[in-house]
Amino acid sequence: MSKKEFTEEQIRISRVAKALAHPVRIAILQLLANESCCYHGDMSEIIPVAKSTLSQHLNELKEAGLIQGEFTPPTIKYCINRENWELTREMFSSFIDNITK
Repeated sequence: MSKKEFTEEQIRISRVAKALAHPVRIAILQLLANESCCYHGDMSEIIPVAKSTLSQHLNELKEAGLIQGEFTPPTIKYCINRENWELTREMFSSFIDNITK
């Protein structure tokens, strides 16, 4: 039996799962789901972590493609990346369906 490379889908699923694997990131996503967009400074008043820690979590979500940020000096405005969320939902749905067959 020969070793196979990981598929793009496997890599994407693991990347998103890692991004979702922290309660601060879940709180960020829940906050953004209820707002069209939110500024970093506003989030730092709601989510109970330091601004620098919040920035690290926002970057993790952004790198996974789950949120997008727009630089509006002097701060950054974040919102859910709706297109990527739909792709993620479909990907996880297919993954779960294949596991449970």
